[in-house]
Amino acid sequence: MTAYPHAEATVRRSTRMTIAKIDAFALQIPFGTEAVLPGPVRPPGVGSLLVRVTTDEGYVGWGEASAFDAAPLTRRVIKTLVGPLFSGRDATHIEPLVRSVRRRLQVLGRSRCVSYAVAAIEIALWDIAGKAAGLPLHRLLRATGDSETELPCYASLDPYGGNPAAVLAGVRQAIDAGFTGIKLHERELTAVRAARTEAGPGIELMVDPERAWTLPAATANARAFAELNLKWLEEPLRRPEVYRGLARLRSAGRVPLAAGENVPALRGFGRLMDTGAVDFIQPSPARIGVAEASRVFPLAAAHDVTVMPHSFYQGPGLLAAIHLTVALGTPGSMIEWRYTDLAADIYGDAVRPQDGRIQVPQGPGLGVDPDPEVVRAFPYT
Repeated sequence: MTAYPHAEATVRRSTRMTIAKIDAFALQIPFGTEAVLPGPVRPPGVGSLLVRVTTDEGYVGWGEASAFDAAPLTRRVIKTLVGPLFSGRDATHIEPLVRSVRRRLQVLGRSRCVSYAVAAIEIALWDIAGKAAGLPLHRLLRATGDSETELPCYASLDPYGGNPAAVLAGVRQAIDAGFTGIKLHERELTAVRAARTEAGPGIELMVDPERAWTLPAATANARAFAELNLKWLEEPLRRPEVYRGLARLRSAGRVPLAAGENVPALRGFGRLMDTGAVDFIQPSPARIGVAEASRVFPLAAAHDVTVMPHSFYQGPGLLAAIHLTVALGTPGSMIEWRYTDLAADIYGDAVRPQDGRIQVPQGPGLGVDPDPEVVRAFPYT
């Protein structure tokens, strides 16, 4: 039987451990020399938001918010609004604490920066829980049974703006690196067709048009993409919360559908699957937190839907997805690896796929801490 996460039980502490300090770091890491770019102008880099939580006993946990170019704004939200609600509270009672903070913030609705800031701090608290217990996070989430030591992953490419030459170069790099699954963030049929030609029939191909289309346009594009044998088409509708629209698109049977990275809570995941809208469900720990994401897995198993966590990140959000998947993953679950070349990596060489598979960190908590030199060297400017 699957064990659900409860920090109170897993940390096995009889005394309070207080959150003493919360720091947020907005990073912008430049693209490396081998990165495939959409055009001659080099973008400034990849934005990310890391959180460091320190307790009165000296335990340090790391988290990550889904922020990208909103990293400076999310940092301010943590510093001025969300962080103070966690400071001085008991770090060992994670779920009750997170619920109480979300209740305090409910007047703001599900504001993305606010919700993602809470998720980042929650990930850091789970990191602390694992370190205090001397166990990797996946052992806290699944108390019994053996765990895999590695997981399959696919290469999730950067958006290339429909540039066929860039798409071809990105696909070729990923194949040469040993990936057998590749996701494109493209909208144009010509770019996707070029990718399929370059990849050949033996590579699984996924497409995320990034919520680009109305339902009629998505229906027409799904019909055109059907010939390319996609593994899935991801969140094609402009309004991803319109689950009935996704269900209508899926019922046409042209292309399997994936969605969920923008769903804010468990109830939404249930509605998404109850309406028959998806073949693959994509909770994002860096948006909803570890505990809420963990509840999606058994719900998906009951609906016979495969969980493919959204983890287009380089930091703790990625590691949280890995631990959740190895502990609770459904058959066929894979890890999303953002495949690009950066001037520096948050974890150095400690977290890096080989031939389309990624090692599960076995150290306490998330298993690896960010490189402090990278955190210092690349502030968001």
